[in-house]
Amino acid sequence: MNHVNLIGKISSEPKVLELENGRKIAQFSLSTTEVYLDGEGNTKERKQWHRISAWGRWVSVLEKFGQKGLNLAVEGRLVSRFYKGKSGDRRFVVEVEVNDLILL
Repeated sequence: MNHVNLIGKISSEPKVLELENGRKIAQFSLSTTEVYLDGEGNTKERKQWHRISAWGRWVSVLEKFGQKGLNLAVEGRLVSRFYKGKSGDRRFVVEVEVNDLILL
């Protein structure tokens, strides 16, 4: 099963792209924070950044309400793909494709 649940903050303004076929995609970064105790019992935080992509109705929700700093819960799946970089090189990326989201 390929299932991801994340709760975090939008860390980059959602970028909306319209593809050649007329479909729109919203892409942004979501930061999550993990709190843990180190070996000496001190509380530590570790941040992770996740690439997020959203299609369909979620694009219009993100266009209207999505902004840097907004708390968000995302449910989706991991997707890996290749794309051509600016210099023509082949790049690999893993991102979360949104099935559902909740503005917090």
